[in-house]
Amino acid sequence: MKELIKKLINKETITYIIFGVGSTVVNLGVFKLCDLFFTSVTQTDLVLLTNFIAWVAAVIFAFVTNKIWVFESKSWRSDVLKKEIPSFVGARVFSLGVEELGLLIFLKWLNFGRFSWNVFGLFTLDGKMLVKIGLAVIVVIMNYVFSKFIIFKNKEKE
Repeated sequence: MKELIKKLINKETITYIIFGVGSTVVNLGVFKLCDLFFTSVTQTDLVLLTNFIAWVAAVIFAFVTNKIWVFESKSWRSDVLKKEIPSFVGARVFSLGVEELGLLIFLKWLNFGRFSWNVFGLFTLDGKMLVKIGLAVIVVIMNYVFSKFIIFKNKEKE
């Protein structure tokens, strides 16, 4: 049991969680800003575009932090970047597809956007943000698996 805990709780997983939360905050923050900017349209008309814009910001943040601090892939040589960037973005495109599909299902088809949740009387989360947060958990787990076992598996330290 101790061996399993050591494998699960180490510098890499702790830094991934920290920067994963940071990436999620970037994603949710840009999503909310875009959502506020696009308030002139109906609630779900631009949700997929808003999500895509937020995704781009989060992917840039995540690539840099994952490369440098989480998986410690120190090389910035072009041959290394030519492998890491496409595989990183490709994996993120896949998880974006999962997230976009989830938003489509929960907001467009199941109409979860009409719900809201008052958080301890401090603030209210609308259905759109609740769905986005739920999907973020799934996406973070998927992205860790892709990054750990595919993208940065052969990390090169300088």
